[in-house]
Formats: sequence, C-alpha cells, structure tokens
Amino acid sequence: MALWSGDGDGAVLYVQTHGCSDLGRCATPFFLAASAAAMEVEVGIYFTMYGPQLLQKDVVEKVGPKGDRGQPLSYFIKQATDLGVRLWVCQPSLDLNDLSREDLIAPVEMIGGAAFNDLAMTASAVISF
Repeated sequence: MALWSGDGDGAVLYVQTHGCSDLGRCATPFFLAASAAAMEVEVGIYFTMYGPQLLQKDVVEKVGPKGDRGQPLSYFIKQATDLGVRLWVCQPSLDLNDLSREDLIAPVEMIGGAAFNDLAMTASAVISF
C-alpha cells in the first residue's frame, strides 16, 4: 500500500510522539510540515505514543504552544492540512491514550506499523518530535 502519491522521493515524514503534557512541542511539526508543503514537498505527520492526544476534537482549540497567549493548535493544523499535509495516526497509540477514531479531528488516517515503516523507508527525511 503506497501512502505517498509518488515514490516518496523528496517527501518528508514528521513523527509526533509528545502530547498534551509537553505543549512546547505541539505546534512545531505542523508549522514545519506546512512550510515544507508550501515548498511543494509531499509531507505527512505520523502521531504515535502520546501524539494522538493533540488531535482530539476537544483539545485543538484549547491548547497551543504558548497556552492562552498564542494561536490555538487548530490554527497550525488547518494551516498544514490546507497545504496538503496528511495526518496519520497509529491505532495502538489510540488505545494507549483511551481514544477512539471518533474522538479525533478530520482529516486523520489510521495506519499500522507496516504502513509507517513503508513511509519512513521511502521518505527522503524523517524528523521526530
């Protein structure tokens, strides 16, 4: 199953492992992904471990990189997805965080370990947060 539209050459994969307990790391992957997408690079963000917490419908408007002094996380998510950044979530990580697919914003795609490994092996760069 190919998740990159091309062969992944030139694609950048960001991996978000931190969640709501480390808000300083919440917006950066979206900001960098949006920047890469604006440069016409194929980009995706994979949410694993505690990362899926940041995609909860009831969280994206309440949190941001500077708490209540900056833009909400939804601003950075919309910026990225409007530029074509794809969001992938690890199913076992939903279980880890007591979340279901219905708890998450759209557009989020569920993928497993094999699909993630394929993305990582075919991407030109993998960056982890």
